[in-house]
Amino acid sequence: MRVLHLHSSFSAGGKELRAARLMNVFGAGIEHTVVSAQPGAFGAKVALDPALKVEFPEDFPSLQGRPTPLRLLRIAWAMRGFDLVLTYNWGAMDAVLAHRLYARLLRLPPLVHHEDGFNEDEASGLKPRRNLFRRLALARASALVVPSRRLEGIALRAWKQPRRRVRLIINGIPVAAYREPPPADAIPGLAKAPGEKWVGTLAGLRAVKNLPSLVRAFAGLPPEWRLVILGEGPERAAIEAQAKTCGIADRVYLPGFVPDPSRAVGLFDFFALSSDSEQFPISVVEAMAAGLAVASPAVGDVAAMVSGENRSYVTPPGDEAALAWAMSELAGDEALRAAVGEANRACAEAQYDEDAMISAYAAVYGTAMGQSRFP
Repeated sequence: MRVLHLHSSFSAGGKELRAARLMNVFGAGIEHTVVSAQPGAFGAKVALDPALKVEFPEDFPSLQGRPTPLRLLRIAWAMRGFDLVLTYNWGAMDAVLAHRLYARLLRLPPLVHHEDGFNEDEASGLKPRRNLFRRLALARASALVVPSRRLEGIALRAWKQPRRRVRLIINGIPVAAYREPPPADAIPGLAKAPGEKWVGTLAGLRAVKNLPSLVRAFAGLPPEWRLVILGEGPERAAIEAQAKTCGIADRVYLPGFVPDPSRAVGLFDFFALSSDSEQFPISVVEAMAAGLAVASPAVGDVAAMVSGENRSYVTPPGDEAALAWAMSELAGDEALRAAVGEANRACAEAQYDEDAMISAYAAVYGTAMGQSRFP
């Protein structure tokens, strides 16, 4: 079986790591071809099982450019010979349109599209032209998979997708792997010193994550606290500059991407998110599974994801002062952090284990291919 993955980016973010996890679980009997709309953005490949057969072709037609008929035909032609095409986010939408236009002519394999959220160009509001583009392009897709109820509503109302096409699959993780606290030196190049307290986050260092805002919200915490940002991306310099401006450069750590979050998240004393846009952030589930309280703006489904005990620390979107308050409240009360964290852990174990997610994806992919199961 040959599966083609067309990503907006295959950098080490939530959707990419989920895709890698599914590839690992489905096993070595499948050959994968992975394409990124952003040239060279293949950071998530470190999460792939070395036993898998995965190609990263350099000669696949670009997923970026004007959607002219000839360019779309080239993309569609490159889909031939696969058994299933999986596309991800707006950056792969030209490929979805190419499939719609040429699937019958070229006898292309079925296509399943995944939408996980928006970058900074749509974080403040949907673009009507993109809504129309998605509506037209998705008309021949076998399924549209979304991870959040908010995005499910957008797919049904703004993108005018029929109910039968939209599949809500909640993100899951191997929650049991997060139960044991990692050793103090589990993060390469960084060890937690005795007496230190860590606010942590997991995020691609992109503008939509608004990590300079997190630095500012953190700046008022007592001197024993450190801010640990796990991830990589183009906003590293902006984050470091903000820390320097706030006079806390020595208390803000950016050790880079960690391929196994279960070996790191448990070192945090609580978790913080500052994104302008999210849907169902896997990082929040990882924090909950590790028994952490979460301070976050109410983006996407976050307020519904966390336990009832945690909801007081989910603040209005865009309100930096409110996020700073939530972080200060959690930083100042160890017993509160422990109680909220245990409630979050129980919630994660009850609702977000990956087994249900894996089964749901296998069912969607199998149905698209006309099979009773996948692979």
